Amino acid sequence: MKAQLQRTFSPKPGDISRSWFVIDAADAPLGRLSSQVAQILRGKGKPTYAPHVDGGDHVIIVNAEKVYVSGNKATDKLYFRHSGFPGGLRAESFEKILKDHPERIIETAVRGMLPKNRLGRQMFRKLKVHTGPEHPHQAQSPEVLELTYRKAAN
Repeated sequence: MKAQLQRTFSPKPGDISRSWFVIDAADAPLGRLSSQVAQILRGKGKPTYAPHVDGGDHVIIVNAEKVYVSGNKATDKLYFRHSGFPGGLRAESFEKILKDHPERIIETAVRGMLPKNRLGRQMFRKLKVHTGPEHPHQAQSPEVLELTYRKAAN
């Protein structure tokens, strides 16, 4: 008797359903927040996950200025960028970027956890980071998602 072959499931565009989630970044550790957001953007928690398909959900992060890092990272952590010209390397501390552009900190951390190709860039476009508790995405009726890790009460 011949055994039936099992077919590998590959999600089609019709199989993908996207949800919208709101995550409050207040008192959340940067690394743990970023890794959970990256998994949601990739769709790794869904039964239709495939590594070559963008099947993830949209994520809205509010209160980006209240994210924190442990230890001396607030003063010692540096973010580098290069203009492309000789001598164009610039470095800024975590504290300075948190004060000037707090959304860039979360965006940089999440982007580093996504694939480094066109699929990763497509996934990254589903991330919306906002300073403060308000966001302009109420029409999508996002559901609130609680993080499993929070800052310990002092």
